[in-house]
Amino acid sequence: MKSIKPSDNFFLLAGPCVIEGERMALDIAGRIVEATSRLGIPYVFKGSYRKANRSRLDSFTGIGDLEALRILAKVREEFGVPVVTDIHSPEEADMAAEFVDVLQIPAFLCRQTDLLVAAARTGRDVNVKKGQFLSPEAMEFAVQKVRDAGCDDVAVTERGVTFGYQDLVVDYRGIPVMKSFGCPVVLDCTHSLQQPNQTCGVTGGRPDMIETIARCGIAAGADGLFIETHPEPSKAKSDGANMLRLDLLPGLLERLTRIRTVINEIVTES
Repeated sequence: MKSIKPSDNFFLLAGPCVIEGERMALDIAGRIVEATSRLGIPYVFKGSYRKANRSRLDSFTGIGDLEALRILAKVREEFGVPVVTDIHSPEEADMAAEFVDVLQIPAFLCRQTDLLVAAARTGRDVNVKKGQFLSPEAMEFAVQKVRDAGCDDVAVTERGVTFGYQDLVVDYRGIPVMKSFGCPVVLDCTHSLQQPNQTCGVTGGRPDMIETIARCGIAAGADGLFIETHPEPSKAKSDGANMLRLDLLPGLLERLTRIRTVINEIVTES
């Protein structure tokens, strides 16, 4: 993807689940930029301008589309990093593309041809999240739709596979399978730990397992990691149950960088 600078390290898509306000977004971006710059990790700030897929009607969806998109653009301008956000319908593609560098296709929508084509035709990078219901092999068709629509700057993201009604598991065999498509593969270390379909109508999660998922992903050859983070996840307006507390992120990135260095050495030797 043209938004990702070449590096021997993994790249990182990270930020809050949803844009809650300007000060919050800038504070989170600043903390992550400081850590990633020190460690040589190419960084893309992540923030949804709107959360369309909610469990309940009273769930928080956003502060307003244009206001949130302008905040994403301000993060890009202030810190000089690319930004990524989700889109949910073909009509949103051109609007969001005016403000961001990467358009992300949510997992539940990864087979929606009109949405994939609309994202591809904006000229922005496209990150397609693998549906919880799809095999890794099936994602090749989603990638090909984006390419056939004129965009070669496409990545795919593994975010877990539905396991029963209230859990997800990660099949790490999918990482080399999807890398064979000739595009970067990202591992979503937070949504893959979601616990959906809770009786309270709020999705649960296992943030205590984020580092385990991330370590395994780096070892399996993931090109990038996706991590949602918040200063106080318990007070977050969306997906607080599976976000990483922001102050834990720098240490995690340091440890993951050391693992990536070892993996690079092993690959070179082989």
